[in-house]
Formats: sequence, C-alpha cells, structure tokens
Amino acid sequence: MATTRILVSGASGTIGRELLVLLKSRGYEVFTLSRRGSGERTIQWDTNGSLSPAFVSGFDAVVHLAGESIVGRWTNDKKQKIRDSRVQGTRHLSEALAKAPQRPNVFIVASAIGYYGDRGNENLREQSPAGQGFLPEVCKQWEAAAQAAADAGIRTAHTRFGIVLSKKGGALPAMLTPFKLGLGGRVGTGKQYWSWIHVQDVASAILHLMKTDLLQGAVNCVAPKPVTNTEFTRVLASVLARPAIFPLPAFAARLALGEMADELLLASQKVEPAKLISSGYPFRYPELRPALQDVLKG
Repeated sequence: MATTRILVSGASGTIGRELLVLLKSRGYEVFTLSRRGSGERTIQWDTNGSLSPAFVSGFDAVVHLAGESIVGRWTNDKKQKIRDSRVQGTRHLSEALAKAPQRPNVFIVASAIGYYGDRGNENLREQSPAGQGFLPEVCKQWEAAAQAAADAGIRTAHTRFGIVLSKKGGALPAMLTPFKLGLGGRVGTGKQYWSWIHVQDVASAILHLMKTDLLQGAVNCVAPKPVTNTEFTRVLASVLARPAIFPLPAFAARLALGEMADELLLASQKVEPAKLISSGYPFRYPELRPALQDVLKG
C-alpha cells in the first residue's frame, strides 16, 4: 500500500518546509507534530514530555526533524538544549510509536554527519565508526533514542545530514554577507572537507527513503562530491561574482564561535552517500556550482 498519511515534526525548519511542499505536491496527506500552533492537521506536544500513542497512530510514515538549532555559542545551557531536544524528543516519539495501535511502516529520524567527528581525508560511509567530541556523542545518543521503534518492528532510518544548502535557512545565509561585501574567504587552513547537499535533494531523499523498503539504519544525506572548504568558498565567491581573498584564521573562528567553530567550521568530514547511491537515488544536484547557482538565483 502506498504511503498516504505522513506525520512530520520540525515542519517549520529549513528541511521541514521543503519536505512539506514536496509531499503536498505529490498528493500525500500531511500532518505536523509541533510544540506551537494548532489546527486540524497539527498534533501538539512538548518534546520534553511524553506523547500519547493514540496521537501518533494511523500514519504510514513519520519523519522526525525537530531539534534545537546548533547555531550559536555553545554554552553549557545551549549544549544541554541541543542534546535534550534531540534525545528526549526522539525517545518519547519512538516509544509512543512503538505502543501505537496502528504503527507506521517507516520512522525517519534526523541525524547529522557530525556523528563522524573530525576525520581529515578519511572516506566516511554509513558503517564508519563515530568520532570524538560533543556532536558525535549527541548523534550517537540521538540515534539510539529511536531504538524502541526499531524493536517494535518499525523500519527506522537515521538521515545523517551534511551542510544543507538553502537560502531560507541553515548555514548558507550566514556565509553570504561577508562574501557579498567582498570579505569572504576560506576558514582555517581550508583543507577540511565540507560535505553538502541541496535542500531539494534532502526532501527528495527523505521521500526516496519512505518508498524504499530496504533502506534502514544510518543513511548519509550528502551530495556525492564533497569539497574542501577552500573549494567551497572559491565556488561560492565565483557564483556571487565576488573575491574570496580574506581568510578567517582558525583562532578568529574559535574566538567568535568557541567550540562550535572546531566541530562545525574547522572539522573535516569527507562523507559518501553510499546507501543512497546503491539504492538508486537520482541526485538532482550532484555538483556544487549548479547547486549554489540554483539556491542563490533571483
């Protein structure tokens, strides 16, 4: 039976908005799980509290994207919110789905390539071990929190997202201002690999996951051609018709952003979307330049 009723959390985020547009355009009946807002197709919940199994019963697929933004200085309080919003929210939803009278066929849970930590030039596939640091620990706990659903026989997939390219949110808008002013450049040595993906490919990959019964466990959601930070900034500057001659030294990034700089901007993650490729997912934007041109057009 084709998937028809889909429940999405985090629907107001960068990925969630794009996913809702895609699903509705394909004729799916979409409901949202939200801490805010109300409506006929909105289920309200507190991610730090339990969720009634009856509320999440009867959906063909559940996509869980909700979580505290990782952008900002990582104070102890911020790190706690990042961890708890992902781990506790996923655990409560997973346990509710496991007990639901009508369980979904598939449970897709957001994760991140931060799972791998700083790995230099190592080629990273889904079976690669976790790295060291705050984000790898969060990602491990985040993915483990969905175990109740998997144990209940629900096909469960963890979408490990790379840098999502969108003009409406995520990392890219923050990069644009210095480049538009002609003040952009590489970060640190520029040798670190950035694994990226166009937001339209993110949404399409999630739909592909819903429809591909053999896909489960970790799934790297990145384009097939990661680039170094130097290459990324060079292409971005070229698309914007601006120079890229003002590098941001590592110490300055750390001064501005603290721990976040080390684990996001300066970390190297050369990630391969092995499962998406082997399952036949057709990337719409496999190359960086066309992806950035599309995102930044208009």
